Amino acid sequence: MASILSVGIDIGTSTTQVIFSRIEMENTSGYFSVPKVSIVEKEVVYKSQVYLTPLKTPVLIDGSAVRDLVEREYRLAGYDRRDVDTGAVIITGESARKENAAEVLAQLSDFAGEFVVSTAGPDLESILAGKGSGAFQYSMDHTCTTVNLDIGGGTTNLVLFDCGEIVSKGCLDIGGRLIRVKPDLEVEHISPAASRVAAALGLPLRAGGRTSLQALSAVTDKMADLLAQALGLAPQEPLLRQLQTPESSWFEPAGPVRFLCFSGGVADCIGDGPAGVPYGDIGVLLGRSIARGLLCRSIPRISNAETIRATVVGAGTYTTSISGSTIAYAEGLLPLKNLPALRLTPREQAACFSGQAGPLRERLRWFLEQSGADNAALAMAGVPDPDYPELRRLAACLAQDMDAALPPGKPMVVLLECDIAKALGLALREALGDRRKLICIDGVKVDQGDYVDMGKPVLDGMVIPLVVKTLLFGE
Repeated sequence: MASILSVGIDIGTSTTQVIFSRIEMENTSGYFSVPKVSIVEKEVVYKSQVYLTPLKTPVLIDGSAVRDLVEREYRLAGYDRRDVDTGAVIITGESARKENAAEVLAQLSDFAGEFVVSTAGPDLESILAGKGSGAFQYSMDHTCTTVNLDIGGGTTNLVLFDCGEIVSKGCLDIGGRLIRVKPDLEVEHISPAASRVAAALGLPLRAGGRTSLQALSAVTDKMADLLAQALGLAPQEPLLRQLQTPESSWFEPAGPVRFLCFSGGVADCIGDGPAGVPYGDIGVLLGRSIARGLLCRSIPRISNAETIRATVVGAGTYTTSISGSTIAYAEGLLPLKNLPALRLTPREQAACFSGQAGPLRERLRWFLEQSGADNAALAMAGVPDPDYPELRRLAACLAQDMDAALPPGKPMVVLLECDIAKALGLALREALGDRRKLICIDGVKVDQGDYVDMGKPVLDGMVIPLVVKTLLFGE
């Protein structure tokens, strides 16, 4: 059995958190079988306090302050960056739209550990929160549909699981700090999304103006109604589309939802809690609106494993997966970070298996130019149990086209879903000769637009830890 230490760092609209977890891996096959390495246990071993996200200005994250608090939590947990094997720094909600978000994320990723990856994007955040909250596990254990709503300061991330499979995901600009008020109910800040909701109700809310609890409750009641519409409980009005978070997918429930789960800071305000605006925002009011609204009246709610920590727990325990055990790679190439994935369509894959060289070369050149990258991971489904001539034709096509398209000195990286990486790797080495080094791994599913990070091999080189992620920053 092998154990790796993973870190999760979440820089959210309102809060920033750090967790450490242990991930146990084991070869679960018999002595005389092909190795099959699985993740057998994940345990959170340290949770930081919940910090308010430091800001320099409304549009700039205070990167130095964030780094200081992360460094402090490493010390309190008793870990050094060299102890950390994997993990993720994720920037979420409105923080992903700050002007220096990408810069802060890159700096933190380098500081946090050699294979701690940086990632952003509302769809990934939805999935991580749904896994960290317990909705994913509940859906798998009870063979049912479970939706998780992660309601933070700036956004609500939605993900629907069916028996543990992701059915739909999306994000809406609905959150607890979209309106901030002073103790005398003077509006200190109102976001564009909250302004749209207020305008739809005919409420003249503006920064610097005075408001009332009745007006704020009307806004949060409308937000709760919109969340119910998103889950198909009422007809959708045009305003719902206007609140879709940039770069997110459109959430489609595709049928009745059996169970409901809430996470994020607002989740702790759904039900009993303080009255009014004790935190200077609408978070408590939004929680109360949801508790008495159509959502909670229509769908049974399950208990949470995590609420405000759901995303950071997801980042620290669910971002890392492992490759298949029959893989091929050259020594000294790993780790690799931020490889954009070029996924072949079924037609393109069929052309490569038939040995049709040329089209892949042109598409790969175009892809590298468009992405601004100097290398890419070629991803495909593959076919189960191909015969030797098929593998030879595929290897010859990939070797010819990828070698022609990639810059000199860059390794060839091939990712497959089917368990054929070892055999294809041998054929590719024969076709390539010593022109390029090779990484060919299986058990990996990536989509167009994903980025891939690969760590150093573990368990005597049998498997490679990897992270499939998005890198999206809102405008």
